[in-house]
Amino acid sequence: MNRYITLLRNEPLLRRLSLIQLLAYFGAWFSNVAIYTLLIQMGADAKTIAMVAALHFLPGVFQAPFSGVILDRIHPKKLMILLTSIEIACTLTLIRVDSVDLVWLLYLLVFIRMGASSFHFTVEMSLLPRILEGKALQAANEIHSMIWSISYTFGMTLSGLVVYWIGIRAAFLLDAALFGIVLLLLFSLEIEIEFIRNGGKISDMMRDAFSYIRQTPIVLHLMLLHAVIGFTAFDALVALAAKHYYAQIVAVSLGIGLLNAARAVGLVIGPMVLGHWINNRRLGWLFLAGGGAISLWASTIDNFYGSLGASVVVGFVTTTLWSYTYTLLQHHTNSDFYGRVIAYNDMVFLLIGAAVSFLIGYLASLGISLPTITFMIAGVFSLASIYYVWIRKTYNLKELE
Repeated sequence: MNRYITLLRNEPLLRRLSLIQLLAYFGAWFSNVAIYTLLIQMGADAKTIAMVAALHFLPGVFQAPFSGVILDRIHPKKLMILLTSIEIACTLTLIRVDSVDLVWLLYLLVFIRMGASSFHFTVEMSLLPRILEGKALQAANEIHSMIWSISYTFGMTLSGLVVYWIGIRAAFLLDAALFGIVLLLLFSLEIEIEFIRNGGKISDMMRDAFSYIRQTPIVLHLMLLHAVIGFTAFDALVALAAKHYYAQIVAVSLGIGLLNAARAVGLVIGPMVLGHWINNRRLGWLFLAGGGAISLWASTIDNFYGSLGASVVVGFVTTTLWSYTYTLLQHHTNSDFYGRVIAYNDMVFLLIGAAVSFLIGYLASLGISLPTITFMIAGVFSLASIYYVWIRKTYNLKELE
């Protein structure tokens, strides 16, 4: 923990960005429980719930080819101000959705809002390697993942309580107010980095980036390895479990919030314990442990209290997998291509997350049990450990220093 505190103390820009991350991600997750509760109250089926879960990922897929170019052409501060303004507008408009007839509007607003949110994430992640490197960069990514986890924990938990006590609309209004605070912080943010605006044609910049990735296969393989973490896109699975298994024990909104909060507790603790331990040699074992943790959840998913405990274990492994694979990618990418490579990496990651959300809804609609679906996801992590062993034997992976 001391290394995180020291890094934040010595890096004022990282400290301010971390505060903005905390509030922005809290806002992104705060209204999620309200959205899923609204869907369940309106009588939405499994496919509709899965569609909304997928729409949290799809915007990043479609915008990535262009967002990467934009990142290398427009100053980060201007982008973050614009994106936060979009999030405020979309969150306030969600209040209008009050029936199944307006589910199309919900789809549209979630798509635009999460597009802005994922772009905001990409802006910050492409900024970090411009100000830090090596172990400091790894620690910054771990801080980022813990902030995401803390925001996820309290966002989901408090939203579940707000929705339960004072309603869905109140959650959306509070969320919009939170984004307003983020906007104020962004206006006073000073980003003192050397930003060289790339004036090349958009088509040329996109072609150059794809050529770079093709000619640097280690970058492509690290992108695919990182994308495996996208299989932990459990939102649809959690909502369906709350609907089918936990409704007799706890209110649906509280069930969704508590289950996600339990996983996020593990997400926060994980890097504190594993951050010093993880290295290139041990990463394959951690993927295998991830598969084991998800298998544990699969065996307890129909039991609310057992599922809470297993979710902590899943989160404990996930954060370090995410942050370390992300750092490896940044570490092996040429600085001239940071913006575009990070954007394309997020595109692949989000594509996997969207596909998994669709798959969960489709398999559930076919009558396949939620434990079976969860065991299938666990198997992917076991295969990823084998894939990583192959990568390490085939390419020269640089250790983080």
